[in-house]
Amino acid sequence: MTAIQGLSHVALATGDMDATIRFWRDLLGCRLVGRLGRPGQRAYFFDAGRGTLVGFFEWPGTLPVAEKEAGIPVAGPFAYDHVALGVGSLDDLFRLKDRCAAAGVAASDVTDHGFLYSVYLHDPNGVTVECCCAARGVDLAAAPVAVEREPTPVAGEGAEPNPSAWPAATTRREWPIIQGTGYRAFAR
Repeated sequence: MTAIQGLSHVALATGDMDATIRFWRDLLGCRLVGRLGRPGQRAYFFDAGRGTLVGFFEWPGTLPVAEKEAGIPVAGPFAYDHVALGVGSLDDLFRLKDRCAAAGVAASDVTDHGFLYSVYLHDPNGVTVECCCAARGVDLAAAPVAVEREPTPVAGEGAEPNPSAWPAATTRREWPIIQGTGYRAFAR
Protein backbone atom coordinates (compact mmCIF):
# COMPACT_ATOMS: atom_id res chain seq x y z
CA MET A 1 0.00 0.00 0.00
CA THR A 2 1.20 3.54 -0.75
CA ALA A 3 2.66 5.24 2.31
CA ILE A 4 0.88 8.62 2.35
CA GLN A 5 2.82 10.90 4.67
CA GLY A 6 0.49 13.86 4.80
CA LEU A 7 -1.10 16.50 2.62
CA SER A 8 1.57 18.04 0.39
CA HIS A 9 -0.44 20.98 -0.91
CA VAL A 10 -3.79 22.28 -1.99
CA ALA A 11 -3.77 24.20 -5.28
CA LEU A 12 -6.24 27.06 -5.67
CA ALA A 13 -6.53 29.95 -8.16
CA THR A 14 -6.38 33.73 -7.88
CA GLY A 15 -6.70 36.72 -10.16
CA ASP A 16 -4.94 38.97 -7.61
CA MET A 17 -1.71 37.45 -6.32
CA ASP A 18 -0.72 40.51 -4.27
CA ALA A 19 -4.00 40.49 -2.31
CA THR A 20 -3.55 36.75 -1.84
CA ILE A 21 -0.02 37.25 -0.47
CA ARG A 22 -1.25 39.97 1.90
CA PHE A 23 -3.90 37.62 3.31
CA TRP A 24 -2.01 34.30 3.49
CA ARG A 25 1.48 35.61 4.36
CA ASP A 26 0.84 38.85 6.21
CA LEU A 27 -2.50 38.20 7.98
CA LEU A 28 -2.39 34.44 8.59
CA GLY A 29 1.41 34.26 8.95
CA CYS A 30 2.08 31.55 6.34
CA ARG A 31 5.58 32.01 4.88
CA LEU A 32 5.79 32.37 1.07
CA VAL A 33 8.14 29.44 0.41
CA GLY A 34 7.86 28.71 -3.31
CA ARG A 35 7.44 30.86 -6.40
CA LEU A 36 7.57 29.79 -10.01
CA GLY A 37 6.29 30.87 -13.39
CA ARG A 38 5.94 34.28 -14.97
CA PRO A 39 3.38 37.13 -14.96
CA GLY A 40 -0.02 35.75 -15.85
CA GLN A 41 0.99 32.19 -15.07
CA ARG A 42 2.56 32.12 -11.63
CA ALA A 43 2.28 29.51 -8.89
CA TYR A 44 3.08 30.64 -5.34
CA PHE A 45 3.15 28.35 -2.31
CA PHE A 46 2.55 29.26 1.34
CA ASP A 47 3.77 27.14 4.26
CA ALA A 48 0.72 26.08 6.28
CA GLY A 49 2.87 24.13 8.77
CA ARG A 50 4.01 20.52 9.23
CA GLY A 51 5.04 20.19 5.60
CA THR A 52 1.68 21.29 4.16
CA LEU A 53 1.54 23.99 1.50
CA VAL A 54 -1.31 26.09 0.13
CA GLY A 55 -0.60 27.00 -3.48
CA PHE A 56 -2.22 29.58 -5.73
CA PHE A 57 -2.11 29.70 -9.51
CA GLU A 58 -2.38 33.26 -10.79
CA TRP A 59 -4.64 33.35 -13.82
CA PRO A 60 -5.72 36.74 -15.26
CA GLY A 61 -9.48 37.06 -15.31
CA THR A 62 -9.99 34.66 -12.40
CA LEU A 63 -12.71 36.12 -10.20
CA PRO A 64 -13.32 35.36 -6.52
CA VAL A 65 -15.84 32.60 -5.87
CA ALA A 66 -19.01 33.50 -4.00
CA GLU A 67 -18.36 33.38 -0.28
CA LYS A 68 -20.04 30.39 1.32
CA GLU A 69 -20.52 29.32 4.91
CA ALA A 70 -18.55 26.12 5.59
CA GLY A 71 -20.58 22.94 5.75
CA ILE A 72 -23.72 24.32 4.11
CA PRO A 73 -24.79 21.91 1.34
CA VAL A 74 -24.89 23.00 -2.29
CA ALA A 75 -26.36 21.37 -5.41
CA GLY A 76 -24.79 20.79 -8.79
CA PRO A 77 -21.10 20.53 -9.66
CA PHE A 78 -18.90 21.37 -6.71
CA ALA A 79 -15.21 20.85 -5.90
CA TYR A 80 -14.58 21.54 -2.21
CA ASP A 81 -16.09 23.24 0.80
CA HIS A 82 -13.20 24.95 2.62
CA VAL A 83 -9.51 24.85 3.53
CA ALA A 84 -8.74 24.16 7.20
CA LEU A 85 -5.51 25.22 8.88
CA GLY A 86 -4.43 23.97 12.29
CA VAL A 87 -3.31 26.29 15.07
CA GLY A 88 -1.77 25.29 18.38
CA SER A 89 -4.38 26.33 20.89
CA LEU A 90 -7.63 28.08 21.70
CA ASP A 91 -5.56 31.14 22.68
CA ASP A 92 -4.14 31.14 19.12
CA LEU A 93 -7.70 31.24 17.75
CA PHE A 94 -8.56 34.22 19.95
CA ARG A 95 -5.35 35.99 18.82
CA LEU A 96 -6.35 35.33 15.19
CA LYS A 97 -9.81 36.83 15.84
CA ASP A 98 -8.15 39.91 17.38
CA ARG A 99 -5.83 40.24 14.37
CA CYS A 100 -8.74 39.91 11.91
CA ALA A 101 -10.78 42.50 13.82
CA ALA A 102 -7.86 44.96 13.71
CA ALA A 103 -7.47 44.33 9.95
CA GLY A 104 -11.20 44.70 9.23
CA VAL A 105 -11.46 41.07 8.09
CA ALA A 106 -14.70 39.36 9.13
CA ALA A 107 -14.17 36.21 11.21
CA SER A 108 -16.75 33.96 12.85
CA ASP A 109 -17.06 33.40 16.54
CA VAL A 110 -15.14 30.41 17.90
CA THR A 111 -17.24 27.32 17.12
CA ASP A 112 -17.08 24.25 19.36
CA HIS A 113 -17.47 21.12 17.20
CA GLY A 114 -16.88 18.75 20.12
CA PHE A 115 -13.44 17.60 18.94
CA LEU A 116 -12.34 20.88 17.27
CA TYR A 117 -12.58 24.60 18.02
CA SER A 118 -12.82 26.62 14.79
CA VAL A 119 -12.87 30.17 13.42
CA TYR A 120 -14.01 30.79 9.83
CA LEU A 121 -13.05 33.62 7.49
CA HIS A 122 -12.75 34.28 3.73
CA ASP A 123 -9.63 35.11 1.74
CA PRO A 124 -9.67 37.68 -1.11
CA ASN A 125 -10.53 34.87 -3.56
CA GLY A 126 -13.69 33.92 -1.66
CA VAL A 127 -12.02 30.77 -0.30
CA THR A 128 -13.53 29.79 3.04
CA VAL A 129 -10.67 29.32 5.49
CA GLU A 130 -11.16 27.50 8.79
CA CYS A 131 -8.51 27.86 11.47
CA CYS A 132 -8.90 25.20 14.13
CA CYS A 133 -7.33 23.40 17.07
CA ALA A 134 -8.09 20.25 18.99
CA ALA A 135 -10.73 20.60 21.69
CA ARG A 136 -10.50 19.02 25.11
CA GLY A 137 -7.19 17.26 24.42
CA VAL A 138 -8.60 15.24 21.49
CA ASP A 139 -6.01 13.57 19.23
CA LEU A 140 -7.87 12.24 16.17
CA ALA A 141 -4.81 10.39 14.85
CA ALA A 142 -4.42 8.46 18.12
CA ALA A 143 -8.13 7.98 18.86
CA PRO A 144 -10.47 8.50 15.87
CA VAL A 145 -13.86 10.01 16.73
CA ALA A 146 -17.12 8.80 15.18
CA VAL A 147 -20.16 10.72 16.37
CA GLU A 148 -22.89 9.68 13.97
CA ARG A 149 -25.93 7.44 14.16
CA GLU A 150 -25.94 6.00 10.66
CA PRO A 151 -22.48 5.74 9.05
CA THR A 152 -22.20 4.70 5.43
CA PRO A 153 -21.54 0.94 5.06
CA VAL A 154 -17.91 1.58 4.07
CA ALA A 155 -17.30 4.04 6.95
CA GLY A 156 -18.82 1.43 9.28
CA GLU A 157 -15.83 -0.83 8.48
CA GLY A 158 -13.69 1.34 10.78
CA ALA A 159 -10.77 3.75 10.69
CA GLU A 160 -8.01 1.50 9.36
CA PRO A 161 -7.27 1.24 5.62
CA ASN A 162 -8.59 -1.85 3.83
CA PRO A 163 -6.05 -2.59 1.07
CA SER A 164 -8.12 -5.52 -0.21
CA ALA A 165 -10.86 -3.08 -1.35
CA TRP A 166 -8.72 -2.40 -4.46
CA PRO A 167 -6.72 -4.75 -6.70
CA ALA A 168 -3.10 -5.22 -5.63
CA ALA A 169 -0.34 -3.98 -7.94
CA THR A 170 1.25 -7.04 -9.53
CA THR A 171 4.39 -5.70 -11.21
CA ARG A 172 6.87 -2.94 -10.57
CA ARG A 173 7.44 -0.65 -13.53
CA GLU A 174 9.78 2.21 -14.15
CA TRP A 175 7.69 5.24 -15.08
CA PRO A 176 8.98 8.30 -16.96
CA ILE A 177 9.61 11.60 -15.18
CA ILE A 178 8.85 14.70 -17.26
CA GLN A 179 10.18 18.24 -16.76
CA GLY A 180 7.81 20.74 -15.14
CA THR A 181 7.84 24.52 -14.88
CA GLY A 182 10.25 24.74 -11.92
CA TYR A 183 12.68 22.14 -13.26
CA ARG A 184 15.18 24.66 -14.64
CA ALA A 185 15.65 26.28 -11.21
CA PHE A 186 17.10 23.03 -9.88
CA ALA A 187 18.83 21.58 -12.95
CA ARG A 188 22.59 21.86 -13.08
